[in-house]
Amino acid sequence: MNRITQPMKITDSVVLGENKPVLFAGPCAVESFDICIEIGSTVKELAEKFGFSYVFKASFDKANRTSSGSFRSIGMDKSLEVLQRVGKQLNVPLVTDIHESYQAAEVAAVVDVLQIPAFLCRQTDLLLAAGNTGKAVKIKRGQFMAPEDMQYAVTKVRSTGNENVCLTERGFSLGYHNLVVDMRGLPIMRQFAPVVFDITHSVQQPGGQGGTSGGQREFAPFLARAAAATGVDGFFIETHPDPSKALSDGPNLIPLDRMEAFLEMLKDSWELGRKYQDFSVK
Repeated sequence: MNRITQPMKITDSVVLGENKPVLFAGPCAVESFDICIEIGSTVKELAEKFGFSYVFKASFDKANRTSSGSFRSIGMDKSLEVLQRVGKQLNVPLVTDIHESYQAAEVAAVVDVLQIPAFLCRQTDLLLAAGNTGKAVKIKRGQFMAPEDMQYAVTKVRSTGNENVCLTERGFSLGYHNLVVDMRGLPIMRQFAPVVFDITHSVQQPGGQGGTSGGQREFAPFLARAAAATGVDGFFIETHPDPSKALSDGPNLIPLDRMEAFLEMLKDSWELGRKYQDFSVK
């Protein structure tokens, strides 16, 4: 059950689903070039130290904020310009979210991976538009979706002829303002495509602070180790020098000065998980 059918090629040197874990990490949103380059530079160095392939992540637009009064974006053009500068300066691939079909081609001209937000994982036109760009497509499992049903989202992207697709786990809704991760979903989804574990949003509490989302980052190490032990292919982490001042998702961001210890722990857990990934009790 835990064997993937098709790796996801991001660049010639970064492939998700082979023998090296891929780290998708950066700030939640493009706040400024300075914040992005500070985070990206630090995480790139740490990724190389601990043996991760690195993809810089930042959202050019937070179109699904709880409140219309929350920070959303510095603007699409400015955000994409920042992403492009970061990618060139650090020489790393880039991933960002798209929310509308018309955004796919323009964003794909800048980034290497198009991320489909969890709430939009069933949107056929969006998935097809992403697939048609030829860029790798990273689909987050909706909080309302059964793991086995994510095969249909993968099929939609692959129907365009684009085989470079992966799935991301970020928990399912249990009651209000709470997410729970069912670890069984990781090997189930890995039958259809490589799987990334979203550490950050698995500890999010959607809308848990009234007009904004809360989070319990203290549980991030436990969920991260558990997911790593299943043998997933990559990890998604949002980080910030000062989460209390981050413009979005601050309560569940990993502090940048804790990333070194966090990645060391994560790599140790991942290596143990890969050692036993073929163990079965069928």
